Amino acid sequence: MPRHIAIIMDGNGRWAQEQGQDRLFGHLHGVESVRNIVEGAAEIGLEYLTLYAFSTENWGRPQYEVAGLMELLVDTIRKEVPTLNKNNIKLHVIGDIAMMPLNAQKELEEAKAETAGNTGLNLVMALSYSSRWEILNAVKNIAEDVKQQKIAPESINQQVFQQYLTTHAFPDPELMIRTSGEYRISNFLLYQLAYAELYFTNTLWPDFRKEELYKAIKDFQKRERRFGKTGEQIKKIIK
Repeated sequence: MPRHIAIIMDGNGRWAQEQGQDRLFGHLHGVESVRNIVEGAAEIGLEYLTLYAFSTENWGRPQYEVAGLMELLVDTIRKEVPTLNKNNIKLHVIGDIAMMPLNAQKELEEAKAETAGNTGLNLVMALSYSSRWEILNAVKNIAEDVKQQKIAPESINQQVFQQYLTTHAFPDPELMIRTSGEYRISNFLLYQLAYAELYFTNTLWPDFRKEELYKAIKDFQKRERRFGKTGEQIKKIIK
């Protein structure tokens, strides 16, 4: 079993168009998939689930869609906190949250505080997130700490760098799933996905349910993860 699964939730707009509806209709139904997948992840004892909900590039979408998404986000968080607590799920948020409306920031902070004591699934929501923003932000903070003589340049290694990422408290994902048939990772966890297994499905996000999640996990379990080594070396390590 992977400890950490990351999902790019793609296809809400196309799903809505297939139904002859507005894109926001797709986002609304996408929330149902989030509930189902979070429930499924908790049921199988997954430790970390990261959902790519809104990228920094998404701010460039039509204003009505962005406003509708923010309203949907605030409403959903407010309603879902009791369910998160009931299922012992702890909420985390990564991304440039300062770009979000103040009421959304407030709801997120309150939800994080209310679920902080939970010890089951760690649900990580990537909101106003992009990996290039995260890496650039980490470099700026490292440069500032070097300037302030808090760290020496020669001490900077992978472990130090990771501590400056927004994901520093989480293990790297072993499995990344993208829905809707697109074959790219869209500026998502570029550093953290270095050795993740990638799984792509044609299923649009509003149709993605826990059975699809389990199918992806079964596919992951068939793969040989070598981390740059040979298959023979991995077999010796396992023995």
